[in-house]
Amino acid sequence: MENKKSLKCAICGRSSKDVDMLLEGRGGALCVDCAMQITDYVQSVFGDDLPYGKKSSKSDSEQCESLNFTPKEITAFLDRYVIGQEEAKKYLSVAVYNHYKRINQATIAANNSKKGKNNSQDSTLEKEKSVLEVEKSNILLVGPTGTGKTLLAKSIARMLNVPFAIVDATVLTEAGYVGEDVESILSRLLQACDYDVKRAERGIVFIDEIDKIARKSDNPSITRDVSGEGVQQAMLKLLEGTIVNVPPQGGRKHPEQKMISVNTTNILFICGGAFEGIEKRIAQRLNTSVVGYGASSKTNKIDKDNLLKYIAPQDLRSYGLIPEIVGRVPVVTYLNPLDKKALLRILVEPQNALIKQYEKLFELEGVKLTIKQEVLDFIVDTALKYKLGARGLRSICEAIMLDPMYETPGSSIKELVIDLEFAKDKVRNITSTLDAVS
Repeated sequence: MENKKSLKCAICGRSSKDVDMLLEGRGGALCVDCAMQITDYVQSVFGDDLPYGKKSSKSDSEQCESLNFTPKEITAFLDRYVIGQEEAKKYLSVAVYNHYKRINQATIAANNSKKGKNNSQDSTLEKEKSVLEVEKSNILLVGPTGTGKTLLAKSIARMLNVPFAIVDATVLTEAGYVGEDVESILSRLLQACDYDVKRAERGIVFIDEIDKIARKSDNPSITRDVSGEGVQQAMLKLLEGTIVNVPPQGGRKHPEQKMISVNTTNILFICGGAFEGIEKRIAQRLNTSVVGYGASSKTNKIDKDNLLKYIAPQDLRSYGLIPEIVGRVPVVTYLNPLDKKALLRILVEPQNALIKQYEKLFELEGVKLTIKQEVLDFIVDTALKYKLGARGLRSICEAIMLDPMYETPGSSIKELVIDLEFAKDKVRNITSTLDAVS
């Protein structure tokens, strides 16, 4: 211990008392401040071409490029947070994997071109011809409310550790009208990563309620569709990939305002929408395609309870999305409506399941919480009856647990059991309100 206290930095001579950390070696010691100065000096001399190892100042944005998750590993991660929706998980996993593999390929090609600057012009042209450019594949998730569209996108961003922003398409309007410009989508992404443009350019944006900007009518009108087709037109270049001047705080652009330039080529856009009523258009298309003697046998094979699984680009066009938008969102998948079995699993199975959250809250108070199976069945049946989806489970649980969470802290209660009679009594106010509305 005496020898350790007497150690001093070989460069500045400070002891361990005067510095945050002292790095010991065979020939002496080095303080952390001097080590950082040496690192900065070596970096300034050699630049990107360090004589050994990897770059010491590798940023988060560069780390995103070297992700080694396979589509199956991405799906396995999603299984921990999202119940069911196997088809949507598969589409999403493959699209995200290919997207970041595409970024990695583009980065390697750019680094190789830097190293080959001293070669002849002819050889450089040959290299450029040999590089195959992979196009970006944005994703569209179609499904009823409360089926997990937003949760899927959030979980993907959590796994990849990339900047993530959720944007509501309903507030967007054409430039010059009341509302927000399309560029404010990227303002949210910049805010999510503390305005680190390099990281933002490799982030994920979830555009929710995209069905709400559908074209209102095919008939020409004297009034402009400023929150419908006009927004779709403004989003075209954003989705495809271009350099956009973004107002830092969002909102409207002003001529005297400083803008931030963001390249959207490597930003993955995941769009989501309920597309209420699109099943009628799908059914109409399927009925017109089955004509002739074998029509009845073909229609029997169609799952009429879940027509969304047959969704196609022409259905999106007939709903009101312009062809250019449909072309820039090539990966289209659907989410199944949640049945009783799925909702029961959502309550108890995921890593952040609702029941687990309540059990943890009471555990922090030193109380053991037990919720009977019949109560879980009642919660799910109520959500299904009023078509509340997975989001409705939370509101029902909150109504049941409000009084216990109010009374238990500071009391002598050590164990709490929630039975069916208690649950029905607490939910009665909610159900009576819903019955009155319906």
